[in-house]
Amino acid sequence: MTFDSQAYAVQLLDKVRRLRDLLAPFDAPEPAVFDSPLEHFRLRAEFRLWREAGERHYAMFSQDDKRTPILIEQFPIASLRINQLMPQLKAAWQASAPLSHKLFQVEFLTTLADDAMITLCYHRPLDEHWHTAASKLASDLGVSIIGRSKGKREVIGHDYVVEKLDVGGRTFSYRQPEGAFTQPNGTVNQKMLNWAFDALGERNDDLLELYCGNGNFTLPLATRVRKVLATEISKTSVNAALSNLSENAVDNVTLVRLSAEELTQALNEVRPFRRLHGIDLKSYEFASVFVDPPRAGMDPDTCELTRRFDNILYISCNPETLAANIAQLHDTHRITRCAMFDQFPWTHHMESGVLLTRR
Repeated sequence: MTFDSQAYAVQLLDKVRRLRDLLAPFDAPEPAVFDSPLEHFRLRAEFRLWREAGERHYAMFSQDDKRTPILIEQFPIASLRINQLMPQLKAAWQASAPLSHKLFQVEFLTTLADDAMITLCYHRPLDEHWHTAASKLASDLGVSIIGRSKGKREVIGHDYVVEKLDVGGRTFSYRQPEGAFTQPNGTVNQKMLNWAFDALGERNDDLLELYCGNGNFTLPLATRVRKVLATEISKTSVNAALSNLSENAVDNVTLVRLSAEELTQALNEVRPFRRLHGIDLKSYEFASVFVDPPRAGMDPDTCELTRRFDNILYISCNPETLAANIAQLHDTHRITRCAMFDQFPWTHHMESGVLLTRR
């Protein structure tokens, strides 16, 4: 399969126009544009398995038809490592009853650093025969294997992959756990991190970060400020972020497992939280806030909270909710930088970023 670079250029321009139109009411500067590789850009993939002619095949379904499978041998938008592993894994389950029996789903997670993990999902309990076969498979393929069955999990190797990303002249190492959110397009993620690193600039005050995930942005941004207070609600992501902070010797970050809404209540002194015990919120000299919210954007109270900061650095996976949040902030802040990151080529989705500065 070949990808049409001209078609991609047209699609990219359409996304830039869409972002430009959404931000036009706020006098936004022309967005910087960060494109994607045309193929092998996606670091994770998930397939159902479909039996046909007595054999299991990788399968996907269109959004319009959840009943008719699209059988797949290769997946060109996925990383080279995933495409190398797909036929090897298929040959392994075809040759092994313990691996294939009631196997219904397969998930791949890879990194730019060439680490890989495969999750095998079953409609049956996993026994010692499965463990023996899966251990050999993990060794043969040079990957970690996760077996999932009715809420139980067997881990062979690690339950995470390790990514390495270069930001601001330094290489950061990231532990990315199985089942947790990670940016799917590693190449564009690295561009996004460098843009945010440059947009924040070097400062001698403090940063508040909401929705920090596994510390994707936290690690490089922490090197630009005096100290960081970061929040995240997912326990898996918090544990990964703490590990990543330790692994990279980033020691100026305090991480709290609170939602953005809960932190807003804490800063507004609406109510105390036990998870903030021992943390003096008033000791921080916040001048900047970094947010990377879910598709719904920031709720009105959290959006109002960000108004307190001189600088709002905002990464968004939904330009419509980004524009809605900016509309709430436009009377006190103006867009001084913006960017479009093509995390999801060949779809209408995009990531965007803005730096809002107090008027």
